[in-house]
Amino acid sequence: MEPNEVLKEIEAQLRLVMNGVASQIMRENGLVYKLNFGVELPRIKMIAAGYEKNHALAQALWKEDVREFKILAGMLQPVDTFYHEIADIWVEDIRNIEIAELTAMNLLQHLPYAPAKTFQWIAGEKEYVQVAGYQTIARLLMKKGSMTERASSELLDQAVTAVLSGSYHVRNSALLAIRKYMQYSQDNAFRVCRMVEHYAGSENEMERMLYDAAKEEAANF
Repeated sequence: MEPNEVLKEIEAQLRLVMNGVASQIMRENGLVYKLNFGVELPRIKMIAAGYEKNHALAQALWKEDVREFKILAGMLQPVDTFYHEIADIWVEDIRNIEIAELTAMNLLQHLPYAPAKTFQWIAGEKEYVQVAGYQTIARLLMKKGSMTERASSELLDQAVTAVLSGSYHVRNSALLAIRKYMQYSQDNAFRVCRMVEHYAGSENEMERMLYDAAKEEAANF
């Protein structure tokens, strides 16, 4: 079956379980798409389970500005044909936090080149390119928290700056990455604490938030 035919088949399945109320709530919260069926994630996963991973299908799904298609694209894209250039195109195309989080979880964290690529993304200028980078790093740290000294320094320098001066979603994603880094080991936790200890009692809200988050994580050791 051709990708366009599969898209029509998937759309028919989505229409059967669409949720207009959920779609409206998402729109009011800034999750704007050309088309949003408001289908909950477990049902989207069930639909994805009915198809094998397929590069052409995933690419066709991603090109459509349809919420559920974008989510399914990340679930159905094979890792071995998701080349660097395609990853950059997809990440550049991300427009909201939901797709950034789900694409990082379903696809980006599994890429063999993800550890290097994420550092390019967090250094990018676009908000959701950075978000996708930090969300992917956080996922990688959950699986394997060890990093080289150079990578650790780069991550912490970038992430601390992002927490202090980034947009809302960049800030939260960077803070998530810092937390996951700290959770890996006591050494990591104390390293971050040393970096932010001078923010104790700061009148700056972001500096104080970063200090409090680090203190909270360190208390777990």
